[in-house]
Amino acid sequence: MKIPLSWIREFADIPLTATIAEIDEAFVRVGFEVESIEEQGSDLTGPLVVAHVLEIEELEGHKKPIRYVGLDCGEGSTRYVICGATNFAVGDLVVAALPGAVLPGDFAISARETYGKTSNGMICSARELGISDEHSGIIVLPADCAPVGIDAIALLEINDLIIDVAVNPDRGYALSLRGLARELAASMNVSFRDPAQAVDATKYPVNSAGVAISIDDSDAASVAYLRTIQGFNAQSPSPIWMRRRIEKCGMRSISLGVDITNYVMLELGQPLHAFDRDKISGSLHIRRAGKEKTFTTLDSQERSLHADDLMVADDKQSLALAGTMGGLSSEVTDSTTSIALEGVRFNPVDIAKNSRRHKLSSEASRRLERSVDPLMAEISTARAIALFIELGGASYVGTSVSGNPVLPANVTIDPTHISRLLGFEIAPSVVREKLEIVGCAIAEKSPTSWAITPPSWRGDLQVTADFVEEVARMIGFDAIPSTLPVGKAGAGLSPMQSRKRSTGLFLANNGFTEVYNYPFVSPELVELLGFKGERAKGFRLANPMSEEFPLLRTHLLPGLLTTAARNIGRGAKNIALFEIGSIFRDTTPLAEQEIVPTSQRPTPAQLKKIYDGVPVQPLHVGGVIAGSFNPEGWKGKGRTADWNDAIGYATRIIEQTGNSWSVTHSDFAPWHPGRCAELQVDGKPVAHAGELHPRTCSALGLPARSVAFVVALSALDFQPPLASSTLVTMPAAVQDIAVVVKNTVPAFAVESALREGAGDLLESITLFDRYDKLDDGDISLAYSMVFRAPDRTLTADEVSGYREAAAAMAAAQCGATVRS
Repeated sequence: MKIPLSWIREFADIPLTATIAEIDEAFVRVGFEVESIEEQGSDLTGPLVVAHVLEIEELEGHKKPIRYVGLDCGEGSTRYVICGATNFAVGDLVVAALPGAVLPGDFAISARETYGKTSNGMICSARELGISDEHSGIIVLPADCAPVGIDAIALLEINDLIIDVAVNPDRGYALSLRGLARELAASMNVSFRDPAQAVDATKYPVNSAGVAISIDDSDAASVAYLRTIQGFNAQSPSPIWMRRRIEKCGMRSISLGVDITNYVMLELGQPLHAFDRDKISGSLHIRRAGKEKTFTTLDSQERSLHADDLMVADDKQSLALAGTMGGLSSEVTDSTTSIALEGVRFNPVDIAKNSRRHKLSSEASRRLERSVDPLMAEISTARAIALFIELGGASYVGTSVSGNPVLPANVTIDPTHISRLLGFEIAPSVVREKLEIVGCAIAEKSPTSWAITPPSWRGDLQVTADFVEEVARMIGFDAIPSTLPVGKAGAGLSPMQSRKRSTGLFLANNGFTEVYNYPFVSPELVELLGFKGERAKGFRLANPMSEEFPLLRTHLLPGLLTTAARNIGRGAKNIALFEIGSIFRDTTPLAEQEIVPTSQRPTPAQLKKIYDGVPVQPLHVGGVIAGSFNPEGWKGKGRTADWNDAIGYATRIIEQTGNSWSVTHSDFAPWHPGRCAELQVDGKPVAHAGELHPRTCSALGLPARSVAFVVALSALDFQPPLASSTLVTMPAAVQDIAVVVKNTVPAFAVESALREGAGDLLESITLFDRYDKLDDGDISLAYSMVFRAPDRTLTADEVSGYREAAAAMAAAQCGATVRS
């Protein structure tokens, strides 16, 4: 929220000598991040004066409107300037920059010849002065607001410090000058004056003369005030001080009626809504939409209603989408003379649902969904009515109230617990002082038992930990001693952490780049990749970051392929990416959850139920290679990655875990059905690798024949540490064997049969040739087998016998014949 320092100083005695750095540090000290601090007016120098428009000459023959304007700048003579704006007329008061002035952007003003005339100055817009983004026309001041020739910099209060403070969702009270001034005063240890205490609501007593209001749904709101006025002049201009404060807070000045409600909202934090009383039939009701189907809001948009939408309605129709935006049918216009002003403490959850269902976030909804002070419905409406009477000539009619404010419940805490949680000793007197600064009332039952009444605006203070945080904030987080925790002796990485780290290092050392993707995917991408079965059973998020990506990923490939395509689109030619992360599949029914209190450790039964309600999240590693794996260079031609590379990396990852694998053909989407391998451990699929389907590559803009692999790391068993084998010094005997099999027989099956038949003295077996140009669709597979005995040199007859036994086993299991 943007706030001007000049306005803060009305409520907090901030020293005039306070520097920007000190103010920044003061907010940070109590837990508020400062987004920016703008020194408005620091790049603006005069003369900048209030000028009276005496005459306007329209210059013809130009592509855009050009006016030659005569101004009275209080100099005793008419000054003429060229201006392209058309939103002013003779008799208006404007802001003129005279020669010698320098506007933001180092724009120096001087007399110059243009359009055949001499322009002796410039009429300024708000953007040109750097005081807002409004640039639809020049600044037109209210009539008789200031003498001609007076300094406009002082009149417009341009020289000010604008502080943009980030407010967390649990601190809705800080979305106001009242809230932030209190926090800054507490941090800087200066006095604070609550603007709410300056409002006398007794001037506007409850009676039956005005429009009545009722809360028909008790869950929708706790208290509602509706105050009625008449005789209001809607065309009265907003005073400059009000307009400027609203603009400094980042909002636009619109009209007096709208400006008053916005001003009070910024000051006290309670959103208000003004209805044209003459457009209300009967009384107002806070209720659900029910059977209503559509509603037209102030922005002229017709919106489809949900039955649970919270509405403000009269006896005939809905008039506002509660706490979010008013309706077009009851809008206050220039002809409005009677106003019914509504201030309600709505249920924050209902306002949040209204806002999200209609994708309509407003200044009002941002505050109401974070919870507002329940006492402000009465105070804010009274403050606004006083301004309507003072500035718009209105007279008070009556007030209607429904419900009662619900204040935060009393909490009993042990003050010594605060020191234990913070890790250092804090005197009870300091704890009391800091909690009272926050606004708490404390009744001490005993040294270890305090009954605390939280302030009305702090409904978030519910358990001991909340008060610990408040004491820490008020003391200052930087005052808490920093102590490094002592690690458990002998602690190290868990087996899964070690596996994850070694896998990442292996891929990084082989030229891959690690990426981290959001675990959210779109239904369209899931459909494009052809996911079926378990891979299509994803969880849909109730409140997604983006409506485009509402699903949790069931596979790593959607994110990897999208990232690869993005990098290819940005000019990368050859990429190798990998990601290690969890996936989420909706394959097991989850236990329903209940709200578990945070005041004590959950019981074992509660913990089990919590974990039973969390989906299984297996850990996977995936990689994608697109383009040349070994780029062409001075050393020679490059090599494009193929499906064998993907399979090779997948098998090496499995081997690093100590598991043995087997390979079989697969048609798993989104891989090419003819170039995809499924890797199994103990008959269980643990990985897929190969060439991506041409359709997938084309749809995502990836190079043809890009390859990918995914290994389920958490599906691989943890093996005992490998014992080093005895170093054998006896010579090896090498035998080659070529066998002919049907082309449907996997090479891995043939290798397994040969290994089994060759016996215990087989040291290694390697496939070194594959020939597929035989008759009847047969293929020839040639293997090199290495035999070695630990205690002797093998004879030729022994080795030949082992070779024949291997061939016999391959014949029995795979129908292989030895090729002559």
